[in-house]
Amino acid sequence: MQVNIYIYILVMAIATGLCRILPLTLIKHPIENAFFQSFLYYVPYVTLAVMTFPAIVNATQSPIAGAGALLIGMGAAWIGANLYQVAGLCCVTVLAMEFFLI
Repeated sequence: MQVNIYIYILVMAIATGLCRILPLTLIKHPIENAFFQSFLYYVPYVTLAVMTFPAIVNATQSPIAGAGALLIGMGAAWIGANLYQVAGLCCVTVLAMEFFLI
């Protein structure tokens, strides 16, 4: 059983290394394709969203409170609230929903 773990770690290290090394070695000139540039521009935002969304919903005692905080936070960010205001509103939303509604 221990040997399988080391094989898994080795395969993951190779896969991760190839994903990071190959673009550096194969792409030697600037990317001029507008579609590919826009795709690469949004990759970090999509990755952050995919990692953050489940944590927002599952970090509370009730997924409904997490979803409510997500909606309030998105609305506050949409109208121009800064990071501290959005975080504060989300915390107050979760507190209120878990204390009064759930």
